[in-house]
Amino acid sequence: MEGSADNDRSVSGPDEVFTSRIVTGHTGDVTGPRQILHVDMDAFFVSVELRRRPDLVGEPVVVGGTGNRGVVAAASYEARRFGVHSALASAVAKRRCPHAVFLPGDHALYSEVSAQVRAILDRYTPLVEPLSLDEAFLDVTGSIRLFGPAPAIAEAIRREVADELSLGCSVGVAPNKFLAKLASVEAKPRATPAKVEPGPGVVVVIAGEERKFLDPLPVQRLWGVGPVTLDKLHRIGIRRVADFAAVDESVLATALGAGQARHLLGLSKGIDDRPVEPEREAKSISHEETYPTNKHEHAELQRELVRLADAVAARLRAAGVGARTLSLKLRFDSGFQTITRSVTCPEAVELAPEIVGLLSPLLESIDPSPGVRLLGVGGSNLGPNTRQLSLDDLLDDRPDWVATTEALDQIRDRFGAAAIGPASALESGRLRVVRRGGQQWGPDGEPMCGESQPPR
Repeated sequence: MEGSADNDRSVSGPDEVFTSRIVTGHTGDVTGPRQILHVDMDAFFVSVELRRRPDLVGEPVVVGGTGNRGVVAAASYEARRFGVHSALASAVAKRRCPHAVFLPGDHALYSEVSAQVRAILDRYTPLVEPLSLDEAFLDVTGSIRLFGPAPAIAEAIRREVADELSLGCSVGVAPNKFLAKLASVEAKPRATPAKVEPGPGVVVVIAGEERKFLDPLPVQRLWGVGPVTLDKLHRIGIRRVADFAAVDESVLATALGAGQARHLLGLSKGIDDRPVEPEREAKSISHEETYPTNKHEHAELQRELVRLADAVAARLRAAGVGARTLSLKLRFDSGFQTITRSVTCPEAVELAPEIVGLLSPLLESIDPSPGVRLLGVGGSNLGPNTRQLSLDDLLDDRPDWVATTEALDQIRDRFGAAAIGPASALESGRLRVVRRGGQQWGPDGEPMCGESQPPR
């Protein structure tokens, strides 16, 4: 890295020697109160697909939504050479790399493999904080006596992931989460217009040498620096992290506000006291779908609301919680305008009929005639369900939704999610089941030109 002293350091494992990059002014061992790892799988979704499609190794491969409104979930490093990256519209990716192979993705498989990766991480410490399917923080401070220095643990994890799962990962080692995350980025392969350059695999930031690592980085690598903040920083002469040292805090506070100024100044010095949290409670549970064709009528949106509410309710019950705040999200095709509405309940709810009943009036208040391309349902402000028996619950003609839902859950647990569902979810004699992750990258649609379907 420009401006840092990079030393190659061999870390011995049981069977072979691996090379880690130490970002420091000396070659001493990693020291400090904490030893944090950030493990990030390399092009995870694509790499999993290549295990069953080895004929595509070395080719530009894209995983994501296959319809015209799909987005890229992951791109091989070969595809990244052409400017294809995650969150890019699939249609744009196709134009940038016409010879790329497009795969629809398999969220269930990725979840399964993610659990296998997690099992490897758990061998080294109980302090594992998953961030997504393909990355996690580990606090290995208490593991050093058993497994050796943190870089050795990082290399051991890389070796076991490669040997057992035939996948690659990159690891950052640092005194805190912020630095470990940035270090893992530096450890990754890089795609340039000319070629794919392999990364070091492990990058280590030594405690006390944080500035040597941070100073050369562009300022947008700091958490919290988006386009608006970046423009403000550029106006006062801050383009690299090192530039913070030359700017008075009062100038920074005037440009950004006192709170954000303190936040960024702390990060520029490598300060991050957040612990690794093994048990991260969900803050919200939601489902949203993007439709291949726009929906213009309340009736068809109401049917979709029932489907989505059923899926959200099932996840709430599986988590053993209810939601006090329910939200509705609509995105229109014209100008990609997004509307959100929410309602807060006195008690947490986890039943689909309740969610539908609370969100239907919000949906009715919105004119769908311009064309709705996306509908979402979410629950937040999560907590235990403290349902109290009311007089209405005693009325004979009131549906017993609790008992009905319990029976529904039992049927799904035994026969699968597609065994039973709302009548409005019937389509061509089959249930349209909302599958977690199934719409993550856009709507199902006709495969794009050049698209390939993986064997199942």
